[in-house]
Amino acid sequence: MIRVGTRGSALALAQAEWVGERLGTEYELVKIEAAGPVGDKSRWVSELERALLADEVDVAVHSAKDVPAQLADGLEIVAIPPREDPRDAICGAPSLSELGPGARVGTSSLRRAAQIRAAREDLEVVEVRGNVDTRLRKLAEGQCDALVLAAAGLARLGRLDAVDGILDAFVPAAGQGALALEARPGRLSLDGLIDADATVCVRAERELTRALGASCNTPVGAFARVVGDGVLELTAWVGRPDGSAWVRDVLRGPASEVGGAVAERLLAAGAGELLS
Repeated sequence: MIRVGTRGSALALAQAEWVGERLGTEYELVKIEAAGPVGDKSRWVSELERALLADEVDVAVHSAKDVPAQLADGLEIVAIPPREDPRDAICGAPSLSELGPGARVGTSSLRRAAQIRAAREDLEVVEVRGNVDTRLRKLAEGQCDALVLAAAGLARLGRLDAVDGILDAFVPAAGQGALALEARPGRLSLDGLIDADATVCVRAERELTRALGASCNTPVGAFARVVGDGVLELTAWVGRPDGSAWVRDVLRGPASEVGGAVAERLLAAGAGELLS
């Protein structure tokens, strides 16, 4: 029996169930609670890591975008399965350009807020928190005119009906759309859940954010895609929270090097000042 550690939200449970069904053996979901600030997703990672180290669970299922660059000692990411759509979706309008001046756009992400402001400084960004259903209800109630969410989360919850458009110009968070399975080294064999392309892409994105000293709470986007044998194209975006200044870069290079190379280019272009 493999004990799969997860948060208790509907999305986290759906993701953990998806993993469990592909383990090829009996499993049980172990819901882990966490205390701390509502917006601090790293607290969930820390609690799941504590459960792993305390032998309360055998593997933890995370949204890869929430996992800090530095893992707890004695743990590692043992598998990254095939990736869902990594892009940002808009609900309530087909695009940002279709919204009128002063329209309220809801998000709980600093990165999304920065990119919304950079695209349309006349829009009002409002903080909308809660699980996906709660946020969609707030949209329906008129607390905002549009809502920006991860397309992957909506897909995993069977709520793609709520999507009115895709924000292709936005650079998603590092790891968005991917799952990260964390465990003690050598504890489990999860080779059947490893997707080679998703793994190299997420690793490059995470290396970029690590080199920038960024976290899931900073306005940084990173998205890699495989364009050749061992070659990735990495797109990155760093901006001020108010969207008043930003830098963007695209580079193709070896999978093992492109993350650090793009980080160096961004820092040379002033990304450090934006992040400070």
